[in-house]
Amino acid sequence: MVPVLAGGVAMLALAMGVGRFAYTPLLPAMQTATGLGGDGAGFLASLNYLGYFLGAVAVTRVPHGAVRGRVFRLSLAASVLSTAAMGLSDDRTVWAVLRLISGLASAGVFILGIAMVLDTLTRAGRESLAAWIYTGIGAGIAGSGLFVGLAEPALGWNGCWLALGAIAGGLAILPWRAVRDHAVETAPVQAPAAAAVAGAAFSLPLILLTAAYFLEGGGYIVTGTFLVALLKQAPDTAGVGAVAWMVAGLAGMGSGLFWGWLGRRIGPWPALLAAHLAQAVGIVLPLLGGPAAGVLSAALFGGTFIGIVSLSFTLGRQLSAGSAGRVVGTLTAVYGLGQIIGPLPAGMAVAHTGSYTAALTGAAVAVLAAAALLAAGWVLSRRRTSSPATETAPCRT
Repeated sequence: MVPVLAGGVAMLALAMGVGRFAYTPLLPAMQTATGLGGDGAGFLASLNYLGYFLGAVAVTRVPHGAVRGRVFRLSLAASVLSTAAMGLSDDRTVWAVLRLISGLASAGVFILGIAMVLDTLTRAGRESLAAWIYTGIGAGIAGSGLFVGLAEPALGWNGCWLALGAIAGGLAILPWRAVRDHAVETAPVQAPAAAAVAGAAFSLPLILLTAAYFLEGGGYIVTGTFLVALLKQAPDTAGVGAVAWMVAGLAGMGSGLFWGWLGRRIGPWPALLAAHLAQAVGIVLPLLGGPAAGVLSAALFGGTFIGIVSLSFTLGRQLSAGSAGRVVGTLTAVYGLGQIIGPLPAGMAVAHTGSYTAALTGAAVAVLAAAALLAAGWVLSRRRTSSPATETAPCRT
């Protein structure tokens, strides 16, 4: 199990921590060297998330077996190559294409890779180890932040992209060899599944969770895109930009484990609510100024967003009434839409005002609105759980 689990950690480190989020610590240097504005930076970020959304939709149609393994390895290769190729050009059209490809690739690695690792762990009776896979995202963020902080003065932004591509190539070796598709025996349950889908579709708590997850996707990604750039813009925080991103990654390594533990202790609804409130605080902290606020903002960002993803999937499966795959797919899609939308108005606000105040405020409002929806879903869920009718008709919860 160790090679498979290590492969899962490595694949998320390269595709998500590096392929997706290395853009954040490199953005200030790219802007300084090329004149890229906040609106252009937001557009490139949104293209990456558009690629992720399109990839998430496409890979749900990939069949089990050899085809799924080939698409997964193709996604690994595309993630490595699109990362390295960012350093070969300063043409923004080329960047746009590469960020779109990177998003497509990250979806293939994340969705197909996690599915195959979870299948393997389940067959071995070790599904309790699943939460450790997500530490790869935080490790990739911390590692890329450390590398950029140390190497960017010497290599420049383009040299860093090339070097990160080489590092990603090294990371790809383990999942390429260790992560394989294994057929999982499932009984044909088309008719009950159809009824379950209908039951899940009319669950108001599930609808509220889905809407909250959409808002979370649009809110958190503003910090995920602009945190280092906004810290480096102000003289009193310019020196902590790279450090803050490393802190975000280190906090992210334990995020899924901590929030999963809290969810088991107090329940997924209140744990999700607490994570959103903590994240909203972290989003607006940089507005206070000062390096301490910037670093704490990074810690709250990294320490919440992975946990929110994990908890939302857990709760979605609980509310799915037997159609977990469909519900998780829907959650992934709406989260992707939120990520596409969020950076666009945020980037335009930065370009027009020269400040991140409006962008951060809007992002925090979106996350707080998500928290309000979760609070409503929690109340409704508790009422339905205590209702006698629920006990005899579980498909309606």
